[in-house]
Amino acid sequence: MAMQGPIPVTFAQVFPHGCYVVGEVEAVKDFDASTNGRFVQARDKSTGELVWQVAVMDADPAVKPGQKTVAVKILAPVQPVPPAPMPGLPFTPVEFDHVTVTPYVNGTGRLAYSIKVREMRAPRTGPAPAPAKPATATTTAKDAA
Repeated sequence: MAMQGPIPVTFAQVFPHGCYVVGEVEAVKDFDASTNGRFVQARDKSTGELVWQVAVMDADPAVKPGQKTVAVKILAPVQPVPPAPMPGLPFTPVEFDHVTVTPYVNGTGRLAYSIKVREMRAPRTGPAPAPAKPATATTTAKDAA
Protein backbone atom coordinates (compact mmCIF):
# COMPACT_ATOMS: atom_id res chain seq x y z
CA MET A 1 0.00 0.00 0.00
CA ALA A 2 1.35 3.40 -0.95
CA MET A 3 -0.01 5.21 2.13
CA GLN A 4 1.88 4.42 5.30
CA GLY A 5 2.37 6.26 8.55
CA PRO A 6 0.68 9.50 9.60
CA ILE A 7 -1.77 11.02 7.11
CA PRO A 8 -1.44 14.80 6.60
CA VAL A 9 -4.75 16.65 7.04
CA THR A 10 -5.86 20.22 7.66
CA PHE A 11 -7.04 21.59 10.99
CA ALA A 12 -10.46 22.28 9.41
CA GLN A 13 -10.82 18.63 8.38
CA VAL A 14 -10.32 17.43 11.96
CA PHE A 15 -12.09 20.28 13.78
CA PRO A 16 -14.45 21.98 11.28
CA HIS A 17 -16.20 23.87 14.12
CA GLY A 18 -12.96 24.64 16.00
CA CYS A 19 -11.78 23.39 19.36
CA TYR A 20 -10.92 24.64 22.85
CA VAL A 21 -8.11 23.85 25.29
CA VAL A 22 -9.58 22.12 28.36
CA GLY A 23 -6.43 20.77 30.00
CA GLU A 24 -2.78 21.48 30.67
CA VAL A 25 0.02 20.74 28.21
CA GLU A 26 1.81 17.71 29.65
CA ALA A 27 4.79 15.61 28.71
CA VAL A 28 3.84 12.18 27.34
CA LYS A 29 5.44 9.29 29.21
CA ASP A 30 7.55 6.74 27.34
CA PHE A 31 6.20 3.62 29.03
CA ASP A 32 8.98 1.39 27.66
CA ALA A 33 11.88 3.61 28.81
CA SER A 34 10.39 4.81 32.12
CA THR A 35 11.03 2.74 35.22
CA ASN A 36 9.61 2.77 38.73
CA GLY A 37 10.15 6.35 39.91
CA ARG A 38 12.04 7.45 36.78
CA PHE A 39 10.01 9.41 34.18
CA VAL A 40 11.25 9.41 30.58
CA GLN A 41 9.44 11.60 28.09
CA ALA A 42 8.31 10.00 24.84
CA ARG A 43 9.89 10.97 21.54
CA ASP A 44 8.20 10.70 18.17
CA LYS A 45 9.42 7.57 16.36
CA SER A 46 9.84 9.25 12.99
CA THR A 47 11.15 12.72 13.95
CA GLY A 48 12.79 12.22 17.35
CA GLU A 49 10.95 15.31 18.72
CA LEU A 50 9.65 15.33 22.29
CA VAL A 51 5.94 14.50 22.56
CA TRP A 52 3.54 16.70 24.56
CA GLN A 53 -0.19 16.28 24.98
CA VAL A 54 -3.13 18.62 25.54
CA ALA A 55 -6.83 17.85 25.99
CA VAL A 56 -9.14 19.79 23.69
CA MET A 57 -12.91 19.92 23.35
CA ASP A 58 -14.32 19.57 19.85
CA ALA A 59 -16.84 22.38 19.19
CA ASP A 60 -18.83 20.29 16.69
CA PRO A 61 -22.42 20.14 18.04
CA ALA A 62 -22.99 16.78 16.32
CA VAL A 63 -20.24 15.01 18.30
CA LYS A 64 -21.53 12.77 21.09
CA PRO A 65 -20.83 14.14 24.61
CA GLY A 66 -18.54 11.21 25.48
CA GLN A 67 -16.40 11.90 22.41
CA LYS A 68 -16.10 15.71 22.73
CA THR A 69 -12.75 15.72 24.54
CA VAL A 70 -9.77 14.37 22.63
CA ALA A 71 -6.03 14.34 23.23
CA VAL A 72 -3.83 16.13 20.72
CA LYS A 73 -0.14 15.25 20.71
CA ILE A 74 2.26 18.08 19.96
CA LEU A 75 5.77 17.41 18.64
CA ALA A 76 8.06 20.17 19.90
CA PRO A 77 11.55 20.59 21.45
CA VAL A 78 10.13 22.58 24.42
CA GLN A 79 6.78 22.57 26.21
CA PRO A 80 4.22 24.44 24.06
CA VAL A 81 2.25 27.27 25.65
CA PRO A 82 -1.48 27.55 24.90
CA PRO A 83 -2.81 30.85 23.56
CA ALA A 84 -3.92 33.50 26.04
CA PRO A 85 -7.51 33.06 27.30
CA MET A 86 -10.13 35.23 25.63
CA PRO A 87 -12.20 37.44 27.94
CA GLY A 88 -15.76 36.21 28.41
CA LEU A 89 -15.08 32.66 27.21
CA PRO A 90 -14.93 29.72 29.64
CA PHE A 91 -12.40 27.87 27.45
CA THR A 92 -9.50 29.03 25.29
CA PRO A 93 -9.97 28.60 21.52
CA VAL A 94 -6.98 27.04 19.80
CA GLU A 95 -5.85 25.98 16.33
CA PHE A 96 -3.12 23.61 15.25
CA ASP A 97 -0.77 23.56 12.26
CA HIS A 98 0.94 20.65 10.48
CA VAL A 99 -1.75 18.17 11.55
CA THR A 100 -1.53 14.42 10.91
CA VAL A 101 -3.81 11.57 11.89
CA THR A 102 -2.86 7.94 12.36
CA PRO A 103 -5.70 5.43 12.36
CA TYR A 104 -5.53 2.49 14.77
CA VAL A 105 -7.82 -0.08 16.36
CA ASN A 106 -8.41 0.74 20.03
CA GLY A 107 -8.83 -1.69 22.94
CA THR A 108 -12.54 -2.18 22.23
CA GLY A 109 -11.89 -3.11 18.60
CA ARG A 110 -13.13 0.21 17.20
CA LEU A 111 -11.34 2.43 14.71
CA ALA A 112 -9.74 5.46 16.38
CA TYR A 113 -7.29 8.19 15.36
CA SER A 114 -4.17 9.57 16.96
CA ILE A 115 -3.86 13.31 16.23
CA LYS A 116 -0.35 14.79 16.08
CA VAL A 117 0.54 18.41 15.35
CA ARG A 118 3.65 20.58 15.13
CA GLU A 119 2.26 23.92 16.32
CA MET A 120 -0.43 25.25 18.66
CA ARG A 121 -1.64 28.84 18.25
CA ALA A 122 -4.53 31.23 18.75
CA PRO A 123 -7.18 31.08 16.01
CA ARG A 124 -6.77 33.47 13.14
CA THR A 125 -9.27 36.31 13.24
CA GLY A 126 -10.97 38.27 10.51
CA PRO A 127 -12.35 37.15 7.18
CA ALA A 128 -10.59 34.51 5.15
CA PRO A 129 -8.39 35.96 2.44
CA ALA A 130 -10.10 36.20 -0.95
CA PRO A 131 -8.85 33.75 -3.55
CA ALA A 132 -6.39 35.21 -6.03
CA LYS A 133 -7.97 36.48 -9.21
CA PRO A 134 -6.50 34.55 -12.15
CA ALA A 135 -4.90 36.70 -14.83
CA THR A 136 -6.52 36.47 -18.25
CA ALA A 137 -5.75 37.94 -21.63
CA THR A 138 -8.32 40.70 -20.98
CA THR A 139 -6.97 41.54 -17.51
CA THR A 140 -4.89 44.70 -17.46
CA ALA A 141 -1.62 44.99 -15.57
CA LYS A 142 -3.39 47.21 -13.01
CA ASP A 143 -6.10 44.55 -12.40
CA ALA A 144 -3.48 41.81 -11.99
CA ALA A 145 -1.49 43.83 -9.42
